[in-house]
Amino acid sequence: MKTKYLLSLLCICGGLLVSCNDLDIPPMNIVQDKDLFSSESGMAIYLSRMYSQMPFEDFKYSPARQFFDDWLGAPGANDGQSLGRDAGEAMTSEGWSRNGAYWTRAFQLLRDANRLLETIPEYKSNFSEAAYNHFIGEAYFTRAMVFYALAKRYGGMPLVLEVLKYPENPAEALEIPRSTEEETWNQVLADYDLAIANLLETSPQRGFANKYVALGFKSEAMLFAGSVAKYNRITGFGQKTNVRVIGFDPATAADASRKYFREAYNAAREIMKSGKYSLYRKKWAAGDREAQFQNMVDMFTDLTGPENIYIKEYKYPDLAHGYDSYHIPRQLMGGNGYSAGNCPTLDYVEYFDGIEKNPDGTIKVFDDNGKYLLFDKVTDIFKNVEPRLRAYVIYPGDVFKGEEIEIRRGIYTGDVSNGIDPLMTRNGTTDYNFSGSINYTEVDAYKGAGNFSGKALYLSPNGTTHETVTLDNGTVMNAAGKSGPFTSDMTAAITGFTIRKWLDPNLPQSQVLEARSEQPFVLMRYAEILLNAAEAGAELKLAGEPAPAGDDFIQVAYEAVRDIRERAGAVPLTSAAELDGEAGLKIVRRERQKELGYEYKNLWDIRRWRTQHSDLLNGFTQSDGAYYRALYPFYSTKANKYFFDARFQENHKRFRLTEQEYYFAIPGDEVSKSPVIDQQPGR
Repeated sequence: MKTKYLLSLLCICGGLLVSCNDLDIPPMNIVQDKDLFSSESGMAIYLSRMYSQMPFEDFKYSPARQFFDDWLGAPGANDGQSLGRDAGEAMTSEGWSRNGAYWTRAFQLLRDANRLLETIPEYKSNFSEAAYNHFIGEAYFTRAMVFYALAKRYGGMPLVLEVLKYPENPAEALEIPRSTEEETWNQVLADYDLAIANLLETSPQRGFANKYVALGFKSEAMLFAGSVAKYNRITGFGQKTNVRVIGFDPATAADASRKYFREAYNAAREIMKSGKYSLYRKKWAAGDREAQFQNMVDMFTDLTGPENIYIKEYKYPDLAHGYDSYHIPRQLMGGNGYSAGNCPTLDYVEYFDGIEKNPDGTIKVFDDNGKYLLFDKVTDIFKNVEPRLRAYVIYPGDVFKGEEIEIRRGIYTGDVSNGIDPLMTRNGTTDYNFSGSINYTEVDAYKGAGNFSGKALYLSPNGTTHETVTLDNGTVMNAAGKSGPFTSDMTAAITGFTIRKWLDPNLPQSQVLEARSEQPFVLMRYAEILLNAAEAGAELKLAGEPAPAGDDFIQVAYEAVRDIRERAGAVPLTSAAELDGEAGLKIVRRERQKELGYEYKNLWDIRRWRTQHSDLLNGFTQSDGAYYRALYPFYSTKANKYFFDARFQENHKRFRLTEQEYYFAIPGDEVSKSPVIDQQPGR
């Protein structure tokens, strides 16, 4: 299913909400109801207007600025797993604090949906029964999407279910207070169900929804609602209305959670049983890691893929984006001068199978004697990693667009006869705990201090200044390679990685420009449906709920995760028993984080699980301020091998988010001007 904005039609639609009070005859340049509601082509114009304002999180979405505010968009599909010029702020309280912009636009779109519901019955005779019902379903789908977008940000919302008419009604009669969070999620559920009941099974036009699209988003929304009902620990009442605007009543929360998880499970299973979708395997081959990698690269640009449930299309010149321009590796930088805006963290990379790890799950870079592990090629540390990682992340030395992507932190020229000791020493003292802010320019090897009688480390201090070393064969080697990282230039691989997912491998270099990319964004795909069913089923099993007839919650979860891991080239599960209990739920969650990375899913997941503020991240929580980690490669001239440092990312930025900030603040002007709109408790 595809979404494409019909911009030329939207121009016509600009007068949709205009009325004329002074003339008996409407102006000829105003599109009237009788024009829009007289035919399916007229309704296509109306729906195109609505879809142009739909709260889809795609290339035009920014976690900090929300919807529609970046004309070029493409901030990096940041999921709370990346750092860089365009990524990272969504992981902080500061990044979420500017989010009030969507409030007004949400209610504008609600008005369009409600107006469609109220107006089209007058013109029912113009349509077949199936077409009429579909347009009704589109209105409910739109309303569900808006209420879902609002509920997961704000909790309880004013449930505007009809067109508010002014001046026919006095202003005070149009004031609608916030409902409870539970009532809001119940409205989301009701609207999705009405959409599903009315929408056609196949979209009548590219860009429109259908029954299975609505089922997919319903499954996602109800998984969110069930998680909040179960895991949210904060609640509060509005001062103006004394309504529980955030959180669930403790007396009903458990029942609500089970209800929502069951709705999520049933919606996902209906899609699965329909047989209309399947995991993308066009180039997949068992045991062929290169084929598995290429298969996962291709599935995000193949418009005909069987995994696509709902996608957003882009087309140059009217509707393009700038993702490639902003996020391509530095050495392939286009004419706009941007690159590497989205740099995956080592914390994300460590989720994947096939990397040698320490007992605590961190990547292994030292041997048992505390010396660096040495690798013949810079890619060897990832030679056994599951192909899915390579399809999502460009790591040092891998090939993109026919070029080896050069990512080094520096060149080491010191002695290697007894192995290489950790570089992070200052005044002879090893400091990997960061009791102070240590950068490589401060270490003994760089300064020629401590055990070093002279300079033994060469670096690239920024994007334009590079120290070099001349090798024995006469080759002059740049300390950081062609793509970074540089600590003072945010257009390079500051974590040691850059993003591959969503980049167009076939885009000509001359077109790596802003507003030039055309690749689609997959808003809903079958892998997410499988994972929704797996997680909802695992939650229901933990709650002691019986499975529907013919189903076994854990077997369904096992088959879903098994198939996704097989397609990804990951280590297979041994049995369904692995997914039983709390430990099994953690496996399902981790699989979501791997599979759905950089699709605007992961950050919402850790927020709905209510773990973002409290889970330990490298010894810290985000309530206190946490650091993310990077993997920095070095080349040893004497050993002719590579070694790696795994450490906090060098900018030393801490990411903070408190439990209270799971709920966005209501825009202050909305609260101040309304006698019934409450600010979030405690704000």
